Amino acid sequence: MHVDLLTLYFLAIGTLLASSAMTFWEHRANPKRSKELRILAAGFATLAIGCAAALYRRDLPGVVGSAISNLVILSGYLLILNGVAALSGRRHRAASAAILIAMALVWAAGGVRWHDALWTYISSIPIAVISGMTAWEMLRCDAMKSLYARYIVVAVAGIHTLIYAARAFVLPWLATEYGQAIQAAAGKITIYEGVLYSFVLPMTLLKLIRDEAHGQLLLESQTDYLTRLGNRRWFFEEGARIIRGGGGRGPVAVLAFDLDQFKAINDRYGHQSGDRVLKSFAETARSVLGADAVLARIGGEEFAALLWGNDAVRAQALGEAVAMRFADTIANRTEDMGIPATVSVGLARFDNEVPPVADGLAIADRALYRAKSLGGNRLELAQAAPAAA
Repeated sequence: MHVDLLTLYFLAIGTLLASSAMTFWEHRANPKRSKELRILAAGFATLAIGCAAALYRRDLPGVVGSAISNLVILSGYLLILNGVAALSGRRHRAASAAILIAMALVWAAGGVRWHDALWTYISSIPIAVISGMTAWEMLRCDAMKSLYARYIVVAVAGIHTLIYAARAFVLPWLATEYGQAIQAAAGKITIYEGVLYSFVLPMTLLKLIRDEAHGQLLLESQTDYLTRLGNRRWFFEEGARIIRGGGGRGPVAVLAFDLDQFKAINDRYGHQSGDRVLKSFAETARSVLGADAVLARIGGEEFAALLWGNDAVRAQALGEAVAMRFADTIANRTEDMGIPATVSVGLARFDNEVPPVADGLAIADRALYRAKSLGGNRLELAQAAPAAA
């Protein structure tokens, strides 16, 4: 089925308007990205208005219609650039104003004399520059680095950059060599690519923002609200992933922690102070065990950590360091009036075959109970674990 170019042009305009409406609607469901979504929605709508104005640019006298429609189109591209940059907390207000002012001056100075060259070739330069900046902003967006869809945005904006760079610098030479037929072909390519751009870019940006929101919800579901460590579910899932990654072989160590006499702390100092004790332990354990340790609050005053590699080999020293530093830290905190809090630790280490996470934690728990029965504030090795160094 043949579709004429004008129909495709209207299709691109309609797609941009629909994308603008969808993006604006999305901002109500995503408060965190509300500002960015509103900027993008304004960009798609402005780009659609500029494209529509370009159809009637010759109805206005002189170069006024072409200049206005070109500047509106550029404004749309600049809003999209600033919307993408805002995802990383950046903005390009000064650069945007400079591009618009420069292009307005170009139209004012040479619009009458070089109208066709300005519209066909020179006006493509800022579009190529802005699209290239959009691709670069998406590529270095830290918030989206874990989302593969961002590469689609980079590719779409990159292709748009190449198309308009070719219109600006290659097409004039080709038109001189091969006549107007090549210029007509370039116009068709631009229209087809524009339709894809108007659909793929907005939909992919929407998907990125939704995926980011979904990832944040998933992270919250796996995070303990008080200590901001992982929760029980996350510990077992992440621990299983680590063990699978090592082929079920060691060295792997599981540390079980339980704060001593925590109920008495709550009863004597109050639950608010108890919460501060829990957060203090989480901070201490994280600082000692390092960022790579799978550290979680299992429930109440119970915590667990899974270590592998060299950290597993020195797990006993690390566990003892956690207990010692926590006792010193919490006792010297003036806001908690020097609460004498301590922690008992059970350690199970597996040098060869590693059991499932639940079994490893159960073995470490048995050592933990022995540590508590011996008075607490100490680390006990699991007797049921395979021989440790």
